[in-house]
Amino acid sequence: MKPCLTLSCMIAAVMIVHVPPAVAQPYPAKPVRIVVPFPAGGNADIFARAFAQKLGEATKQTPIVDNRAGAAGIIGTQFVAKSPADGYTLLFGTTGTHTTNPAVYAKLPYDPVKDFAPVSNFADSPFLLVVHPSVPAGTLQGLVALAKSRPGQLDYASFGTGSSAHLAGEMLRTMAGINIVHVAYKGGPPAVTDLVGGHVSLMFNSLPAVLPLVKADRLRALAVASLKRVPTLPALPTFAEAGYTGFEAGSWYGILAPAGTPREAITRLHAETVRMLALPDIRQKLATEGAEAIGNSPEEFAAQIQRDMARWAKVAREAKIPQQ
Repeated sequence: MKPCLTLSCMIAAVMIVHVPPAVAQPYPAKPVRIVVPFPAGGNADIFARAFAQKLGEATKQTPIVDNRAGAAGIIGTQFVAKSPADGYTLLFGTTGTHTTNPAVYAKLPYDPVKDFAPVSNFADSPFLLVVHPSVPAGTLQGLVALAKSRPGQLDYASFGTGSSAHLAGEMLRTMAGINIVHVAYKGGPPAVTDLVGGHVSLMFNSLPAVLPLVKADRLRALAVASLKRVPTLPALPTFAEAGYTGFEAGSWYGILAPAGTPREAITRLHAETVRMLALPDIRQKLATEGAEAIGNSPEEFAAQIQRDMARWAKVAREAKIPQQ
């Protein structure tokens, strides 16, 4: 076969040699899937949809919110851990998925540290300690004194064995040196119903879940488990103010990606999170749900997760909560 020496052949050869490399598309180039490992309607779902809306407005790519509930958040969290690390599948995780589950489940199908790249803590929502109005205690100190005078006679409700509300109750029991009995329910609503009905004495729950009942005098709030008082109940003291320094309990809601996700995607997602958390409508939505905007860095969020994991593991060990 004779070599091609025509002008057209030479031009074609030059064009092949000098074709410019493909330019990478800016992230995101397609819709992002945001997995919420809990049912629709809860705080995680509400905050994830607010995040998705603002992310879509900024990127012109409408995210998909995917509720994959079940097994205390394990199903949806595992799904994201095993997803491609390309920035297009995210987890809207919580305290439960990453810090309390490891304390009470012997074998999780994901590693909360190694399998994820934290982006940012979106919001924090502290727990309130609430009692039925029939309980003769108007302060945390009064409740502790009452429990010590009636060992084993006061009981506290939780969302289930190993839940964050259970661990908070055990932390109070050990820190205060009191004997209170745990009553596990299948979720928060039935626990609240029985507390309002006077079937149990007290419980820890998120501020939005019990605030209307506190304001209606159907429950009495004794303390908030955060470092500072909450604006919606400015007269309510913190645990530290009541003498229990270091007592913090509640829920955080944060954005995480599969480990190995490109730094470009993490950086863009973090920047958008910080931007949207400064918007008045987002801050108002969070405040309505009893939460505070956070927006910390990926490194700060990673450190927070590890601190919380260690803290709840210690509580579970000291309380001798059997691993599931």
